[in-house]
Amino acid sequence: MLALRLARGAHPLVQLRRLLVAAASAGTGFLLLSALGYAMAHPDAPTGAALRLLWCLAPVAASVHLAVAVARTDPGTRPRPGLAAVGLGPGRLMAVSAVTTALSTTLGSALALLVFLHLRGDLPGTPLDGATTGFLAADQPLPLPAALTLLLLVPLASSVAGALALRPRTAVRGATARRGATATRLPAAGSPADPASATAPAGPDTDRPELPPDPQPLALPLPAPGGLPWGTAVVAAGLAVESYASRSGAAPGSDLTGRFAGSPAGVLAGWALTAVGLALAGPAVTHLCGWLLQAVRPGALRLLAGRGLQEEARRIGRPLGVVCAVASGAYAMATVYAGARPSIGPLSTLGALLVAGCAVATLFTAALEAKHARADTTAALLRLGAPASVLRSAALLRAGALLAVFGPLTWLVAELAAMPLAR
Repeated sequence: MLALRLARGAHPLVQLRRLLVAAASAGTGFLLLSALGYAMAHPDAPTGAALRLLWCLAPVAASVHLAVAVARTDPGTRPRPGLAAVGLGPGRLMAVSAVTTALSTTLGSALALLVFLHLRGDLPGTPLDGATTGFLAADQPLPLPAALTLLLLVPLASSVAGALALRPRTAVRGATARRGATATRLPAAGSPADPASATAPAGPDTDRPELPPDPQPLALPLPAPGGLPWGTAVVAAGLAVESYASRSGAAPGSDLTGRFAGSPAGVLAGWALTAVGLALAGPAVTHLCGWLLQAVRPGALRLLAGRGLQEEARRIGRPLGVVCAVASGAYAMATVYAGARPSIGPLSTLGALLVAGCAVATLFTAALEAKHARADTTAALLRLGAPASVLRSAALLRAGALLAVFGPLTWLVAELAAMPLAR
């Protein structure tokens, strides 16, 4: 009930992000039901049905990624003063966020089921006719247990992933920081912990003015993310798998429509490994962009932009890596089929739009989270007299540095991926 109240009373922009999650869940659920319909309509082609289901894993992963990013930026489940006093600690808020995510994704799955049943003619209305209805299996009864199992995949995965991403870790970090500060702080002169003051006799000659307490140690900058070697290795493995798989023939029904020739399932596995590798290397590359901005006698503007990128590397690096993988895949396909007109069906188009849209929406959501995270720093700079134009220039400089590094990286990965496919 609390999750419903928080969802109903949220800001319109928050509701828009939740609607995006519901739309992504609806599209993914429709693709999963289409794979089920193809398996029912073609019982003699189990390999093609299994490969269609494997093709749906990319939209599922993109939808879950978007749902987790939206859950992280949900202000209704953010810890606030006073909530712990009424029993809403970090653990309870994590559960509320998981329930809210489940509500949004379940709404999308229910919409997908209604649309699929309407197109089949099971609901009142005009069913879909034509040669593209082979995935509906309208002449056979739909097995509801199998359909519900597929539709619950995105809500369950999104809720579990969101709960893991928002699990309470502040208490452990705070205790570690306090222990480190206590161990490294020197005792103040004249305090009971000072051996010299404990043995010195009290008197007017030994009276000294009381010193202010020692300041807390400054927070050290976060170390550079260490995923660059692993990410590079996984990208190389993905390109190798894609090159090996492109030499074999395409399996029947290996894409969402069964009409897209030359797309074996190994190519999907190679692209998935490439996407995982770019996501692993994204934070390190973003941190490197910040370091490059501060290199060679930086001014105040470059220093502000570079430190901001280094601070936000872990938050926006992975979404940037995913967008880089999606863009490289699209560029590779456009290069392979340059001058040709491949027959891409509606389900393939829907899957591509889902993956690309979820990746871009996740990146914008992560950028919004980064903006909220540095709101205190921005307010402090404005109070100190920093002009707003400097902050805007720093934001443009960060965006330009990311584009200058991730653009050539995307082109390089796309060219390497398209090279074996163009043979």
